[in-house]
Amino acid sequence: MRAIQITEFGGPEVLTLTDLPEPVAGPGQVLVDVTRAGVNYADTHQAENTYLAASKLPMVPGGEIAGTAGGRRVVGLTADGGGYAEKALAMEGALYDIPDSVDDLTALGLVVQGATAWVMLRKSVHLEPGESVVVHAAAGGVGTLAVQLAKAFGAGRVIATASSEEKRELALSLGADVALDPATPELRKALIEANGGRRVDVVLEMTGGTVTDQSLAALAPFGRLAFYGMASREQPSPISAPSLLRHSTAVIGMWLPHVLTLPGDVMRRAMTELFDLASSGSLKVVNGGEYGLSEARAAHEALRSRKTTGKLVLDPSR
Repeated sequence: MRAIQITEFGGPEVLTLTDLPEPVAGPGQVLVDVTRAGVNYADTHQAENTYLAASKLPMVPGGEIAGTAGGRRVVGLTADGGGYAEKALAMEGALYDIPDSVDDLTALGLVVQGATAWVMLRKSVHLEPGESVVVHAAAGGVGTLAVQLAKAFGAGRVIATASSEEKRELALSLGADVALDPATPELRKALIEANGGRRVDVVLEMTGGTVTDQSLAALAPFGRLAFYGMASREQPSPISAPSLLRHSTAVIGMWLPHVLTLPGDVMRRAMTELFDLASSGSLKVVNGGEYGLSEARAAHEALRSRKTTGKLVLDPSR
């Protein structure tokens, strides 16, 4: 089968199209004929071995796939990478039937980015009706869905940040009340002004560096910042526990694989609600571009350049 393989760590240049044997399903795994593979920013970290979980060489990247298995249209999380290929193994417990009204790109946008936004809003920050929500990187895969979900879940005001005018216009079209440039001087002050002069209740943050620092400083008492990535590859300032106490604020980390370990099948609950919202037209996955499997390098280059919006996918047939 055709697949993208990495044999040395590095940037997009290490993604190589090659022929590999088809994978064989083991216990708890399902072999999927891949029709589309999702591309995530986390994949760029895995390629250079800077992700939360260490990468092992050689590897086929890709944590999410849509395709067919046993006559079913399915979307799911891969057993151990391997998504950038014509065939891949999915975890049986993280495989979901795609409704007829949902296309592959939408399903892939929901299974990682959508679920990430859902879990942060529902479980990490426990969003309450009327609260203000800041969504950083609001034109990205998670951000575009988080803006819509925050509104759907009753947020009183959604403040988006994005790095270009075009991206800010996209966030506004998805329901954000205001959109800011995260590079604006005194971001803390700008966030508070955008919230009518009041400190903000919730921040969803995946940039790192000063964006995290300024967002934390903008939180209201009992405000929560959910941290789920570090796209800038810049560490925020160390967080002082006494400072959290002093301001009655919270910082919550969120890594989606941990959701699969929770009782009550939280992930399936998330997917059920997300599919329902998408089927009704209340939730839209923004198509960020479809690339052939042979164009995986170009997809990673686009992600790392921060020129993309929405969801990127690979088509293994080309």
